[in-house]
Amino acid sequence: METPVDRVPLAERVEQLLSVQGPLPIVAAGDPVLRAGTEPYDGQLGPALLARFVDALRITMRAAPGVGLAAPQVGVGLRIAVIEDPAPVPEEVRLARGRVPQPFRVLVNPVYEPVGTGRAAFFEGCLSVPGYQAVVARAAEVRLTGQDEHGRALDEVFTGWPARIVQHETDHLDGTLYLDRAEPRSLSSHRAALEHWSQPTPERAARALGFDLP
Repeated sequence: METPVDRVPLAERVEQLLSVQGPLPIVAAGDPVLRAGTEPYDGQLGPALLARFVDALRITMRAAPGVGLAAPQVGVGLRIAVIEDPAPVPEEVRLARGRVPQPFRVLVNPVYEPVGTGRAAFFEGCLSVPGYQAVVARAAEVRLTGQDEHGRALDEVFTGWPARIVQHETDHLDGTLYLDRAEPRSLSSHRAALEHWSQPTPERAARALGFDLP
């Protein structure tokens, strides 16, 4: 059912959202905007408003903190996401998860496809599902296509943890949450994950909680 908010032009809604200084409110699971999918970005905001919106996404992601944020997570149904990962992790974690630093970048109209058949499973969480983590098996390597915020073509292969980030954020743009892909028996509170499953890989969790890994 259409609501009065739905009838407000998209650019006007974004202007309203940006009228308050500081990080934007992050939408939590259960809000329909996280399940509705997004429309491709085709200049709906104009260059200046797009730049302001991207900056707000960056501020919000860093404040959370997180390593990615998609437009629906702040209530905007556009196919835009941002990622950034300083990867401040121990060497054993970096090696096990393939987690390497990623600079701030903007993904506009991103689409990914697996490269090869390799899969990797690790705990992951989401700013829109606060307080929990679960093991998700994802493609170990993906090809991401789309554009950046200036309209320049993006065609890049990501591996390891960066591949996980771009899959997670692009999924948001299709109305998919990480829980849709997660192993249900692995679902853990952040506290439980910290106490029991802080190892670089989820093998111990799989044995103790009773689920399979790829």
